[in-house]
Amino acid sequence: MEAPVKDVDNLDLNSDSEDVVNPWNVTSASEKGVDYDKLIKRFGSCRIDSDLISRFEQITGKKVHHLLRRGVFFSHRDLDFILNVYEQKKPFYLYTGRGPSSEALHVGHLIPFIFTKWLQDVFDVPLVIQLTDDEKFLWKDLKLEEANNLSFINAKDIIACGFDPNKTFIFSNLNFIGQCPEFYRNIVRIQKCVTFNQVKGIFGFGDSDVIGKIAFPAVQAAPALSSSFPFIFGQTSNVPCLIPCAIDQDPYFRMTRDVVPRLNYHKPALVHATFIPSLQGASTKMSASDSNSAIFLTDTPKQIKNKVNKHAFSGGQPTIEEHRSKGGDCSVDVSYQYLKFFLEDDEKLESIGKQYASGELLTGELKKILIETLQPIISEHQMRRSKITDEDVRLFMTPRALNFKFN
Repeated sequence: MEAPVKDVDNLDLNSDSEDVVNPWNVTSASEKGVDYDKLIKRFGSCRIDSDLISRFEQITGKKVHHLLRRGVFFSHRDLDFILNVYEQKKPFYLYTGRGPSSEALHVGHLIPFIFTKWLQDVFDVPLVIQLTDDEKFLWKDLKLEEANNLSFINAKDIIACGFDPNKTFIFSNLNFIGQCPEFYRNIVRIQKCVTFNQVKGIFGFGDSDVIGKIAFPAVQAAPALSSSFPFIFGQTSNVPCLIPCAIDQDPYFRMTRDVVPRLNYHKPALVHATFIPSLQGASTKMSASDSNSAIFLTDTPKQIKNKVNKHAFSGGQPTIEEHRSKGGDCSVDVSYQYLKFFLEDDEKLESIGKQYASGELLTGELKKILIETLQPIISEHQMRRSKITDEDVRLFMTPRALNFKFN
């Protein structure tokens, strides 16, 4: 396992690399997408290697999730520490989130929640899910009430992933700050530890940015302090947390990891996911603002079929003859890349890759496999979501004690 690298405060998010990766923008000059090896070095995280995966399986007694063994979750900070905590039968919790900027989530938004749900089941630990409606109000062209309402709507899609209401608390920042004084007190404690020069260095804020943006990183940091949730952990608790998230969210938690030891809390541990590419190719991630770049959780089977057939970037050759001769490039083919996220059968995925690379499998045939993989996943999610009531959402969003084995 790679040696940990010290967290860095004033890290240039874009450096001199061709890739741009920050909480608000992800682009790559390469058709193969972000260079994650370079990103690990730039961000100072650690690669999730085979030794760490083996230790995970040994300690939990579970085969790791396909998103972990395929390197979709590829990087970490202190995951080994969390495994130690679990092995010692000590408590920890999970923390993840969603920025509610649109009514419809796309399949890329599902990835952290699918993996977090699996982690919750494996470790049997509590989970807090932050809906950053305040952030979206500050960054997007949304009214405050609209952003707040979107958090309630998005919560239904999150709940539909199958989270246990006895172990899961979902909260809107705009609501929770008024409900829980301890949450706001921790925000202020964090704000006092970070200078304007530091947030400029970490996030690239400028003189024309509204002060709400400058203050916001402390809000995303506060759930990493267990005392922000006294109804779950107690007011003086110091329970460590593990944060599954996409790698673009890491700057928030580099800042957090620098601050919280000064407040006598554990640094949060993280596992980072790669990005699911847009349908047009891996140079950008899916966007909720471009309906043709993404498969949405509201799409019908026909819409999924049309989007994949029309927009999914192909790694195949210009003609059938050339493709049979030279084969396709799985590293840039969007349909194959999506199958890495959503097709659970390892042997089938490997076989498809070999057939496509050899030219035996044509692009149209590969797209058909993806369509037939995605359609039931989306349909089943829609069915589960249709059963989520407003009362269910209110239950998940009510501050309350949670049931978990470390209580």
